[in-house]
Amino acid sequence: MTDILQDKKLLLIIGGGIAAYKCLDLIRRLRERGVIIQAILTKGGLQFVTPLSVSSLIEDKVYQDLFSLTDEAEMGHIRLSRENDLILVAPATADLMAKMACGIADNLATTTLLAANKPIIIAPTMNSQMWANPATQHNLNTLKERGISVINPADGDLACGEIGTGRLAEVDDIVAEVEAFFLNKIDGPLQGKKITITAGPTYEEIDPVRYIANRSSGKQGYAIATALAHEGADVTLISGPTNIEKPRGVNIIDVKSARDMMAATENTLPADALICVAAVADWHVKNANDQKIKKQGNDLPIIEFAENPDILKTISHHENRPKLVIGFAAETENVLDNAKSKLNKKGCDWILANDVSGTVMGGDQNQIHFITNEGLENWPTMDKKSVAEKLAHSIKEFFKE
Repeated sequence: MTDILQDKKLLLIIGGGIAAYKCLDLIRRLRERGVIIQAILTKGGLQFVTPLSVSSLIEDKVYQDLFSLTDEAEMGHIRLSRENDLILVAPATADLMAKMACGIADNLATTTLLAANKPIIIAPTMNSQMWANPATQHNLNTLKERGISVINPADGDLACGEIGTGRLAEVDDIVAEVEAFFLNKIDGPLQGKKITITAGPTYEEIDPVRYIANRSSGKQGYAIATALAHEGADVTLISGPTNIEKPRGVNIIDVKSARDMMAATENTLPADALICVAAVADWHVKNANDQKIKKQGNDLPIIEFAENPDILKTISHHENRPKLVIGFAAETENVLDNAKSKLNKKGCDWILANDVSGTVMGGDQNQIHFITNEGLENWPTMDKKSVAEKLAHSIKEFFKE
């Protein structure tokens, strides 16, 4: 994705955590991709990296002092906050996050952040107990509510010798988040199109420790979200519980139950397109228990089911119906007949049918039957990324016409 970051301007604020040394590698990776970097080195950051090492990598001066006569003669803190496309704070310490949340401006970094009118991404790092502290979590939520993006810290060994959540995210992950930010700025053929995608399974609770679900991995829906984001679409991915990496460059809403997914989908309307890839449970447990159900001798618990909302059918007949509504039909027999029937019953525009009796659910390969009111197109077996790209092409052609 070198072309995405070429000539993009980024202000890097290096906070005072031991992970500051990783910023040297981060700078190198970003510079390799063509990013133009300015840097502010805080007093804390100065304890771990030198201005000379940062300056030599960014090929520019490093800013440190709010009261520098030369820099502030030009109102440097204002200029730095205006000249760049994105501000990245890495590492973001607990102290720096607290100052950002409270609007404190007592040094060049915090003054620049307070004066900023550009998007901000922070990559926190600290001791796991500091991260879990209610004060830090309150500050974190405050920053998120103000539109600041967060690259969550990773789990593992910490510099203090403890193990937990608080490690600075890996350099590759930070670079990917920067790429994802600029990916959303791409002028692609679907620029300006708002597309909602549902993916993954839904979990229907029996009691606090048990639930009913299905085998959907979310891989196909996530691949479609990524492909459409690459085409410039504004993608919202509504995902049931999965164990795979979230796609970059899309808005993600995590849900559990079918009813949660239905509500989240309606909240994204109006939209230009809806793609229902999720394997939504047809039923939920009507008599779900709020306490763990215990064994009662030879008597088995009685589980009553109630029907879940039909997301595809509901949105296909919604007053804010998208121009294009696409469903998936996961079948184990009579694939084409069942899929054609679903197209008519649901009222959607397209159906992508597949036979899931094998290893499709959870696997990396898929074989699609593309069904519309105009006819049938059988796609060859291919990996799910290729399926996503082929569908994205069809969506581009639809909106072009």
